[in-house]
Amino acid sequence: MTVADVSGTADRFSHSDFPEGAFGAYIFDCDGTLADSMPLHYLSWKAAMASHGVDFPEALFYSWGGKKGREIVSHLNALLGTAMDVDETVKAKQAYYLDSVHRIQPIEIVLTIARQSLGRIPMAVASGGNRRLVEKTLTAIGALDWFDVVVCAEDYARGKPEPDPFLEAARQLSVPPAACLVFEDTVTGIQAAAAAGMKYVEVRDRSAIG
Repeated sequence: MTVADVSGTADRFSHSDFPEGAFGAYIFDCDGTLADSMPLHYLSWKAAMASHGVDFPEALFYSWGGKKGREIVSHLNALLGTAMDVDETVKAKQAYYLDSVHRIQPIEIVLTIARQSLGRIPMAVASGGNRRLVEKTLTAIGALDWFDVVVCAEDYARGKPEPDPFLEAARQLSVPPAACLVFEDTVTGIQAAAAAGMKYVEVRDRSAIG
């Protein structure tokens, strides 16, 4: 069952639509799951790469959802034969993003799940993003203080689709991985959740949410 399959508005969402089982914690991806921020991330990457004459294909960007910024630049350099400076390109992208982060809107149906779960179940965010950007994004949607744990790119070695982000979130929550339910919108994130031994709710179709 996916969040996008739920008919009606967010206040009609039922927790009976979750995968079967009793869960000890919820772990949310941030971009594209809690926040409708992926379009801004893409535009920020394009702006940062324009001075290098690099065109980042949109389909490729979305297929790499959940990867760390440094991995994105390094993989593009290898794929396209370019020589973008990794640190400078990531820094430029972050600056473009932060300039407009205040405009980001929540994905209401997922945010409602988190809001209704406050004080009822431990919750974490597990993101491939830089901590500063993740915290600014959560602030923009009014949810920064909702989560017991916020795991970001600085907190683990291997990014999604490796299980490290979710395993680190479970470790910090002191909840067994098998007892965690993940909310994710990307293929790489879903692969990471599965690799961590966690069940998940797939937030695939942004146009059908909120």
